[in-house]
Amino acid sequence: MLATKPYLTQADAQKILDAANKYAAEKNWAVTIAVCDDGGHVLGLIRRDGCAPVSAYIAQEKARTAAMGKRESRVYEEIINNGRTSFLSVPHISGMLEGGVNIEVNGFTIGAVGVSGVKSTEDAETAKAGIAAIL
Repeated sequence: MLATKPYLTQADAQKILDAANKYAAEKNWAVTIAVCDDGGHVLGLIRRDGCAPVSAYIAQEKARTAAMGKRESRVYEEIINNGRTSFLSVPHISGMLEGGVNIEVNGFTIGAVGVSGVKSTEDAETAKAGIAAIL
C-alpha cells in the first residue's frame, strides 16, 4: 500500500497570501510574499506596492529553501554565520536568509512561505501570519 500525505492546494496558497498580505498591510510593510509547494514550485506571489523588485526573487528563493530543506531558512543563515561557509555550495537552494518558513502538517512539510522586504525577523513574522490562516 502506498503512503499518503497532505498537500498544499491552490485554495490554501491563496488563503496564505491573503492573510500574509493583510498582516503586512496592517504593519505598512512593503514586502513580497511567495508560497510554494514541497518541491519549491511557486503557487502564488504578491509584491506589495513600493517593494523593491529584487524582493520578488528573494522571497521565492527563501520559500524554496524552507520547503526543500524542511526547515526555516534562518537555520541555514545561522549555519553559515557560525562559520560553515562551505554550506554556500549546497545545490538548488540560494535563499539562505531568514524569512522562509516551512509549512508542516502531520509531520510532512507540504510547502513554504517566503517573505522579503523588511527586517528578516519581520519577514518571518509575516510568513507565519500567512501560514496561521490554514493551520
